[in-house]
Amino acid sequence: MTDVMPGAGRLAHAPSDHPRVKTAKVGILLANLGTPDNYDYWSMRRYLNEFLSDKRVIDIPNWKWQPLLQLIILTKRPFTSGANYKLIWNHEKGESPLMTITKDQTAAISDAYGDKVMVDFCMRYGNPSTESRVRAMVDAGCEKILFFPLYPHYAGATSATANDAFFRALMKENRQPAARVVPEYFEHPAYIEALAQSVERAYAGLETRPDVLVASYHGMPIRYLMEGDPYHCQCAKTTRLLRERLGWDKADIITTFQSVFGREEWLKPYTVDHVADLAKEGKKRIAVIAPAFSADCIETLEEINGEIRESFEHAGGEEFTYIPCLNDDAAHIDALVRVIQENLVGWV
Repeated sequence: MTDVMPGAGRLAHAPSDHPRVKTAKVGILLANLGTPDNYDYWSMRRYLNEFLSDKRVIDIPNWKWQPLLQLIILTKRPFTSGANYKLIWNHEKGESPLMTITKDQTAAISDAYGDKVMVDFCMRYGNPSTESRVRAMVDAGCEKILFFPLYPHYAGATSATANDAFFRALMKENRQPAARVVPEYFEHPAYIEALAQSVERAYAGLETRPDVLVASYHGMPIRYLMEGDPYHCQCAKTTRLLRERLGWDKADIITTFQSVFGREEWLKPYTVDHVADLAKEGKKRIAVIAPAFSADCIETLEEINGEIRESFEHAGGEEFTYIPCLNDDAAHIDALVRVIQENLVGWV
């Protein structure tokens, strides 16, 4: 990293004993949900404890929730979650698929910018932490940071908590950089186009067209919708825009929700149950896509392609096609760069 010395550039008129100043840069900080460092018990416990202690994720009062979490959930769940992670783990690189894909996305986006822009990534839970990456960007001379939560749809439990971590990190900086946060992009034409292209490629490779495409989104308690969270409505609009771009009838694509947790009623229909209903109704061939995930992870590689696939097949389904997340696909990177460019106006 180049230092600007007194007598050069913006310090041309500074005294000789003025502290060195880094060359000014703009930072782009991508953020995703997170990943355990490994799938062993203690790695999983640390990760799950951080995740499930977030009040944006579980808003039960601590006096009720923490005893249950610490004494019951975190004594058992690290084993089952670790076993699931082991099934999808990138053993060659020693990391989760989400980590591998996020690194690839970061590298691809970085290639679109020159030396005046620093592109990096962080995780809301686990490593690298948001605080550590903000610190690294400030140390590198970033006087402006564009924070980009990689969630197409806004939700308190994803976008908002990522922003919380970013703002908390800024609170610890003596020289705070100017900051912008990228809003949700669930209806951006380039994002819809990337989704449509992924569906068209998948369908072109099949001998028989699926009877229906299931757009499976991560779920949330219905209560959150009633309290004003726009996530459900944004998911519905993404499905509609995707259908319109594909030129399909309404019956060709349906919206469902997965990853239900706890006893509270969540957004319906539940994917795992609905795919079984589809099979019983005679729809023997289905495809599933996960538009709310920017990268394949435990919820897609293990839950959709494992538990949800099994539910469909056990109910009589014959052909189950999982359409991978957009990951580092060229059309997806193009969409992300376009979103970034729109939010960098005036900076770059």
